[in-house]
Amino acid sequence: AGELLLHHYRAMLSDLSRVQGQVADLSGERRGHVSIACSQALLPYFLPEQIARYRAEHPGVTFSVNVRDRAQAEQELASYASDLALVFEPVYLVDFEVIQIVPQPVNVVMRASHPLARKKELRLRDCLDVPHVAPTTKYGVRHLLDFAARRGVRRVAPVIETESFELIRHYVLHENLIGFQIPIGLRDTGDGALAFRTISERDVPAGNLILGQMRGRTLPVASARFAMQVANALKAHGEG
Repeated sequence: AGELLLHHYRAMLSDLSRVQGQVADLSGERRGHVSIACSQALLPYFLPEQIARYRAEHPGVTFSVNVRDRAQAEQELASYASDLALVFEPVYLVDFEVIQIVPQPVNVVMRASHPLARKKELRLRDCLDVPHVAPTTKYGVRHLLDFAARRGVRRVAPVIETESFELIRHYVLHENLIGFQIPIGLRDTGDGALAFRTISERDVPAGNLILGQMRGRTLPVASARFAMQVANALKAHGEG
């Protein structure tokens, strides 16, 4: 009974937020609050750019960014803790209404001097045969790697396993091994220190980065407009 009451209370707060946003929108104030649950890959580049772009036009809108794994993000929507979820390889998709999807192949992150950096495309066996640092099993990248490895009667056996993709990115500069990430979380820093290579989709099929909301929910005005902006940006990223 307590959980039902809490769910009802959160739903009422969501409805109130939506009405307040509509009133502010009509008055020209452009106020509101956007809450989004997201995968770590969106934190370094994509999401900061999108939030800054939105706030440049609507400075009265505030944001909550909640870093969640692929199961937690869906729970955030169901509990009204977040308006939107932007997550790589969500688990269930039961109450998940998809707004936009963009494929993301698994990439290898390494020093530019690593022997594998000489290849344009990598096979999974290339990656599993050398020391590697990998995310834990609750993340989409690891799910894809494990699934592909099992098909080839191999296994992912990282020398370091972590919940932080930032640690992966930085650790490869300290030890000459490889890590894994998706393209939207990677960017050339210009100093030539890192190299990124795609793992062949013959071995590891691309996963899906999905923007979504709770099925059947009417979003607050600010969240709905931000979702449209992000959806268009994801589409452009996929086409680029």
